[in-house]
Amino acid sequence: MYDAIVIGGGIVGMATAYHLVCAGATTLLIDRGDRGRATDAGAGIISPETSSHYPDTWFHFAVAAVDYYPTLIHRLQEDHGGDTGYARCGQFVVAVSEDEFAPFEEARRVILGRQERHGTPSPDDLYELSGSAAKELFPLLAPVYGALYDRNAARVDGRLLNHALRQAAERHGLTIRPGSVERFVLQHGAVTGVVVAGETLTAGKVIIAGGAWSQTFGAQLGIAIPVVPQRGQIIHLGLPGTETAAWPILSAFRGHYMVAWPDSRVVVGATREMRSGFDPHTTVVGVQEVLSEALRLAPGLAQAEIRDIRVGLRPLTIDTLPVLGPVPGVENILLATGHGPTGLTLGPYSGKVIADMALGQASATDISAFHVTRFAAGTTPPAS
Repeated sequence: MYDAIVIGGGIVGMATAYHLVCAGATTLLIDRGDRGRATDAGAGIISPETSSHYPDTWFHFAVAAVDYYPTLIHRLQEDHGGDTGYARCGQFVVAVSEDEFAPFEEARRVILGRQERHGTPSPDDLYELSGSAAKELFPLLAPVYGALYDRNAARVDGRLLNHALRQAAERHGLTIRPGSVERFVLQHGAVTGVVVAGETLTAGKVIIAGGAWSQTFGAQLGIAIPVVPQRGQIIHLGLPGTETAAWPILSAFRGHYMVAWPDSRVVVGATREMRSGFDPHTTVVGVQEVLSEALRLAPGLAQAEIRDIRVGLRPLTIDTLPVLGPVPGVENILLATGHGPTGLTLGPYSGKVIADMALGQASATDISAFHVTRFAAGTTPPAS
């Protein structure tokens, strides 16, 4: 019998398993290894201070998640987990066309107003920037109408971070089993285990961290888990001979972004495709959208080489907030899913919070706004 079974090996599931085994819990992680897992394609932008369209409940949790990152990275280094790609690099929010000026002004009002209310970040860390100063930091940038700069924004490589968590967790005794959970074992209103390939595996706690595939577990538990896949296509561009390590993240107002990396690489994306189903393939129109927006923001990328195109299925909820916490009416099971496009921002900390809950420890952060009970009975998830 295990102390805990975690379903799903993406960033949330792996982080949950890592924190469980570090606390001494015997833990099994079951991973189907689905193609299109969001963790493997995510851009890795960590900058909640520049997000203007999420509610305060998300923002407060995101700030706690970002504050936890340095602690986690240090722990992984001590555990010899390997490189994570984590680094503070700064981020611009920019308007590069007249039609973006109005949304920029609204974002500016929200972001700077929140900064004033909370007293953080400091004016030395989050401030307006001139167009010429922005272009100095990101030389390929188009002419800028307005810019906000977050000096503390960071980037992380989802694949590397997940691998580091896995290596460190296995050193602490994590067992990983490839496979698919066929059903839960339910006794007297409590989950006591799972069935995999016809074998019953028992545990004191079970955590659902199935990403975009989490919805399928709701039926047996008698709840709706309104998480659906949203396809995102992201393109890795190469600029041979160009030093890109110090370039900041770039975000504009048509849902796209750029993330520069030390190996003369700029990642551009991403599409937000609803009704994509569980089909992580590239499309002509998706690639065209990403490249067109990249060249609109940074015309200097025109001669870049295409190194890679990745596709991920984001686990999106109807209100864009994650689903964290217990299942009403069913004991011994916890949900950790629905992080949408912010999985790499929130995921490691979500894993810690859920691991603490599984171990019977009080959470340092209120997650009541993320409980599945917020969805009314019979709530229909967004169309997939």
